[in-house]
Amino acid sequence: MNSFANSSGRTPRQKLRVGFLLLESFTLNAFSGFIEAVRLSADVGGRSRQIECGWEIMGPSSVTASCGLVTRPSSPLVDPAGFDYIAVCGGNGYLNRDQPKWFDDYLHRADGAGVPLVGLCTGTFNIARAGLMDGYVACVHWNVFEAFRAEFPTIDALPDRIFVDAGRRITCAGSAGASDLALHLISRHCGHDKAQQSIRHMMLPDIRPATYPQAHFYNDLHGVADDRVRRAAHLMEQTLNDPLPMADLAQRAGASLRQLERAFIAQLGQTPTTYFRNMRLRYGAWLLTHSRLSITQIASDAGFADSAHFSRAFKGLYRKTPSAHRREGTVAFAENHPA
Repeated sequence: MNSFANSSGRTPRQKLRVGFLLLESFTLNAFSGFIEAVRLSADVGGRSRQIECGWEIMGPSSVTASCGLVTRPSSPLVDPAGFDYIAVCGGNGYLNRDQPKWFDDYLHRADGAGVPLVGLCTGTFNIARAGLMDGYVACVHWNVFEAFRAEFPTIDALPDRIFVDAGRRITCAGSAGASDLALHLISRHCGHDKAQQSIRHMMLPDIRPATYPQAHFYNDLHGVADDRVRRAAHLMEQTLNDPLPMADLAQRAGASLRQLERAFIAQLGQTPTTYFRNMRLRYGAWLLTHSRLSITQIASDAGFADSAHFSRAFKGLYRKTPSAHRREGTVAFAENHPA
């Protein structure tokens, strides 16, 4: 690719300018969270004039978000050297390993110009497929972690934080974390006050740091060869707050209940019932530390019939009550994530 539009449109006042590449089935939440934070810091009063910050949504044609919204680019591809970042927005199409040549060419052109590449949601897959993630740590959403590691076994991937700023590569798990990443970059280029301006408009409490953990409840299944176990564990993750009966889960995983129990014991050293209960308890433990929900609500969100059942199971695993865990965990989290 040798030809671009003449200019990125940067004005003398703009301290931050981002070029966006949207891929088919991109997740609207990650894209809108990022671009809205930039938009709200660009002007005053919530207006959309590109004064302090600027952006372009680039591409040769319209693309459709995973929710069905059709988005039209605001410009053709422009010289990436005119941007501070090129952000790639991925989504539900992450398993499709084919991507257009113009896309790879453009990313390589940006990298050659020294422009950092940002992977939003599964956009990190696409940057990696272009051969541009080697030697960098990637942040990926827990839901696609196994798929990323299977496709890119030599790239160090982290599912335990909301974004990673590695300089020339900045990757984000997506969802609400995209707003935090945008605010991080706004603070860097435009100052804390402009980031706070976006925070006020978006009604957010603050900027979460890069190390803020993703909700933790899954196990590392690296080395688990049995597809039935992997499918069942994935189904557990998706139905955590409304647990499937084990017989139904086994059927959907392609096994009888007895076969699934034997497979779990062989691969993980525990029954699927125990595995699922501990997964839900880990999620409950995370909520106790990172939310202000009542223990009754946390019990429900973690798939337990009531708080008494949750508390008994929690104490059996962690050797302390949910209330004690909340007190200890909140103090530890505050010490590790100072304001």
